Amino acid sequence: MAARAKIGLLIGLAVLLGQAAQAQQPGPNVLDWKAPATLSTYLLQQLHAQYAPRAAELDRAAQSAAGAAAYRDSVRARFRRVLGPLPVRTPLRAQVTGKLQQPGFQIEKIIYESTPHHHVTANLYVPAGKGKKPGVLLFCGHEQESKATVSYQKTAILLAQHGFVVLVIDPISQGERMQLTDAAGKSLTRGGTTEHTLMNADATLLGQNTPGEEFWDNARSLDYLLTRPEVDTARLGCLGNSGGATQTAYFMALEPRMKVAALCSYVASGEKNLELTGPADGCVQLPGAGRAHLDIADWPIMFAPRPLLILAGRYDFVDYTQIEATTAETRRIYQALGKAEQLDLFTYDDGHGISQPKREVAVAWFRRWFYGDAAPVREGNLPVSTTKELQCTATGQVNTAFRDEATLATQHLTEAQQLAARRPATAAEIVAAVRQQQLGYAPAITSDAQPARVEIRPLDTLRRAGLTLRKFVLRRPGEPPLPLLLALPAGPARPAKVLIWLADGGKGAVLDSSAAQVQAYLQQGTAVLLADLRGLGETADPSSAVDPKYYNREYRNAMLALHEGRPLPIQRLADIDILQMFVRNTDPLAGAPVELRASGRAVGPALHAAVLQPAITRLTVDKIPPSYQELMAQPASKNVYSEVLPGVLRYYDLPELERALGERLVVGKTP
Repeated sequence: MAARAKIGLLIGLAVLLGQAAQAQQPGPNVLDWKAPATLSTYLLQQLHAQYAPRAAELDRAAQSAAGAAAYRDSVRARFRRVLGPLPVRTPLRAQVTGKLQQPGFQIEKIIYESTPHHHVTANLYVPAGKGKKPGVLLFCGHEQESKATVSYQKTAILLAQHGFVVLVIDPISQGERMQLTDAAGKSLTRGGTTEHTLMNADATLLGQNTPGEEFWDNARSLDYLLTRPEVDTARLGCLGNSGGATQTAYFMALEPRMKVAALCSYVASGEKNLELTGPADGCVQLPGAGRAHLDIADWPIMFAPRPLLILAGRYDFVDYTQIEATTAETRRIYQALGKAEQLDLFTYDDGHGISQPKREVAVAWFRRWFYGDAAPVREGNLPVSTTKELQCTATGQVNTAFRDEATLATQHLTEAQQLAARRPATAAEIVAAVRQQQLGYAPAITSDAQPARVEIRPLDTLRRAGLTLRKFVLRRPGEPPLPLLLALPAGPARPAKVLIWLADGGKGAVLDSSAAQVQAYLQQGTAVLLADLRGLGETADPSSAVDPKYYNREYRNAMLALHEGRPLPIQRLADIDILQMFVRNTDPLAGAPVELRASGRAVGPALHAAVLQPAITRLTVDKIPPSYQELMAQPASKNVYSEVLPGVLRYYDLPELERALGERLVVGKTP
């Protein structure tokens, strides 16, 4: 027994010593800090740099009424550009599918088309009595029940009881308007916020966005409200909570007929929110908003000096200090315009949502400006309805109620197919289209005489799987550090060529699974450069930084990059430029032909690099990636944001890049 125990102890010690020796061996990582934070830190630094001029702009604007008006009009124009193209107005084909009679008001179940065969479901609360009354649009937050959510019902009822006609709208991907469902109407994703995010990726490929699509639904909802004989078209307002407050902010900013508004638990993608909590759902995210210097206060400012109420919970997960700062910035513009009394902030000691105290203050606000009544509003027992009772469609989902329903996914794919017929055909036309589309891309290699400056820092040597690899860090001003490993063929001869190997899993994954292939390249006289493009390999964002509901493993970094107007594929293309500069400026690599090999998220940037730079003699990919249009045909796909280029399908798709490369593109895994 003692002998067995002794043998077991020796085996245990041997295992522990082996593990310790393995742990002490140098690994493939190059950066000597917490590398996974590198890209997100860089992106936040870029974000702050973009917003830095805004404070001075606002200071100047607040000095006079003319300056305030000019600033307001400027941010409104910038927002309109960022929002992107909107559809043309088509017949609403509105129908009332049912009515609920309640004491003092009636609820009508309404369906109309915001675009052909794309149906909006809504409830209209109509007060009893004769005469025209003010109309109010109520935009719902992210509750799946949407218009049937109890707090939204109570808000609408309280408004109706106090003399307002209220239209409560199901946003896309909520209530009866799920966009991605099976034949039975069951959601194919985790829910509405996931759908919003996936829809936004596809829309962005077309140069559009989900906020713009929601905006259009809301614009057509106003069109419907204006058809109602009960509504005084000169007295119109809107309010919303949470995601509905963001819809409200985006809508009131551009809709001049909105005379009064209220925002509850308001959040938009501004500088501080992106830093504190990261990018939110797709219905909030506006690609390019950072480049346009649009911050969270700018949407309330666009409404100035019309009466605006901001409702906040002191213990909301939406940062309350940011709400205070937003209100303070907005108030400066209202004061400069001589209308300080038309902006107010009401704070209650609760959390997220439009609770009873906030509802009462909101209704009183609308009464004050539309009826000249300053009396407080008190909420009694309100007769809420069930989700089934408020249902507008026969089946509970527009996807199953209408055989010809044109979901956003269908619309996106149809437009992509139409654009495909107008794409460039010849290699020269394709290269011209790529150069025309690329956002924020300035080639690092400008000329042989004046290459852009890159600092090359050699580090220690790694020996792994029979390979000897030298570690380097490359630094180019304005870009994050780029880690790489270099393996040279044996012997005094200069390498016959250089292979830049860009793997989705990073250089460590190559050494773990493909060391023999690296050896084979070296034996052929090829120098091998293993590099981690930003956000891949050792600089990959940790999974803990990303909510799985977004269906993207690097959602934080991808959305920050899109917000700043410089998407990740373009930034990774810049990394490939830097790697080529390393080759051009390092002995014994200088002058050798350069090839690329790429997998996963590195393929898109590599395809673009090879098309734009004829000096790249060959690109080898493990497999042909799905085209942007193919991604759009699978709208529930994951990790699409890693590939998104805004508006790219208006210029080209990946098959055009493949065709332009011709024989320079090779599919396979062997050297």
